[in-house]
Amino acid sequence: MANVVGVLLIVLVLVGVPLKYLSDDGTAAHDAGEAITTYLGIAHGWLYMIFLVMAALLARKARWTIPFTVTTLLAGTVPILTFWAERRATRAVHAAHPETL
Repeated sequence: MANVVGVLLIVLVLVGVPLKYLSDDGTAAHDAGEAITTYLGIAHGWLYMIFLVMAALLARKARWTIPFTVTTLLAGTVPILTFWAERRATRAVHAAHPETL
């Protein structure tokens, strides 16, 4: 889930927003940026909410600390940081539960 949210956020912020705001109105680039920010923005918002719920459930089940949980939950709002948080969470779960490997 974190990887999907991270990829959508990168495309949204690094492709859609610049196309929308740095190109002239009515051009194909502006229209593409408008579509990307509209549709990917909505998709990212919904998927981020699902990510929050799933990460919170995992945090509770894995008995993560509050700072670890909050960092993981907020990582979905920063491009590229999501991938770090996902890797960090995966390591924590595997360290705590080696039988899941």
